[in-house]
Amino acid sequence: MLADYHVHTSFSDDSAYPLRQVALDAVRLNLDEICFTEHVDYGVKPEWNQPEGARFEDGRPVTNCPYAPYLDELERTREELGDRITLRAGLELGVQTSTVGRNHALVRTLGDRLDFVICSIHQVGDLEFWNGDFQRGRSQEEINCAYYEELLGVVECFRDYSVLGHLDLIRRYDPFGDYPFECVRDVVAEILRRVIDDGKGIEVNTSGMRYGLGDFQPSRQVLELYRDLGGTVVTVGSDSHRPEHLGSYLRLAYRELRELGFSSVWTFERGEASPRRLP
Repeated sequence: MLADYHVHTSFSDDSAYPLRQVALDAVRLNLDEICFTEHVDYGVKPEWNQPEGARFEDGRPVTNCPYAPYLDELERTREELGDRITLRAGLELGVQTSTVGRNHALVRTLGDRLDFVICSIHQVGDLEFWNGDFQRGRSQEEINCAYYEELLGVVECFRDYSVLGHLDLIRRYDPFGDYPFECVRDVVAEILRRVIDDGKGIEVNTSGMRYGLGDFQPSRQVLELYRDLGGTVVTVGSDSHRPEHLGSYLRLAYRELRELGFSSVWTFERGEASPRRLP
C-alpha cells in the first residue's frame, strides 16, 4: 500500500500541475491513494475570489486555494477514475496564532467535503520563511525559538487538523545551517505531547531528501521522540508540486518508520483516521 498524503496541484499558488493529470500520473506510478493538500495561508494571501492586494507571480495573483472549484474538480476526477485509485480531499493550512479563528471557520464551513487537514507553520507574524523576511535580522537562536514557540502556541489553541506538517520546517530555511536539536528538544516534546493528547498525528515529509537536508522532515530525532512519547499516528507525503516529486521517497520513509518501531501509516476519510500496516 503506497499512499502519498501531501500533494499540491495548480489549485495551489506555487504549482502548475493540473489535478486530473496528478491523479493519472499517480495511477501510472501504482500509488494506491493520494491526498490533495492545497495551500491556504491566511495573513499573507487573500482569498481567491477577493484578490485585491495580492502580489503577482507569472502574471497571476498569489491567493489561497479556490475551494469550490478545487473540490468540484476532485469529485469529477474521482468519478472518472473510479476504483483505479483512492483520491482524498485535503488542505494544507499555514496557521499562525493570529489566524486560528479564520482557519477554524474555514474547516467548519467546508465540513465533510474534507478528508484531511495538514497544520503547518509557513510564516510567523505574517513574515514568510521562503523569502527570508522572517529570518532577517534574527540570530539562529531567535529564528528557531520563535518558530517552535509559534508552533506550540498554535497547537495549544487549534484542533481542526489531522497532522502537523513537516514539523521542523525551519531547518530548510535556517540561513545558519543545522541548529542543535538539544536546544529545542524540550519545546518539541511539549508540542508532541499536545498533539498526542489531542488525538492528532504528524507527517513524515519526504521533500527534505530532495532539498538536500539528508533526512526527512521531521528528522529521525523528532520521530524517535514522538515514538517514545507514545505517538502512533503518522502520514507520509512527498509535498509534490511537480510530476517528478509525486510519490518520491515513500518506500524509504516506510522503511525508516519500520526501523523506528512504527507498525502503520495512517490514511483519512472524512477526518477519520485508519491505520494501514506498513508494507
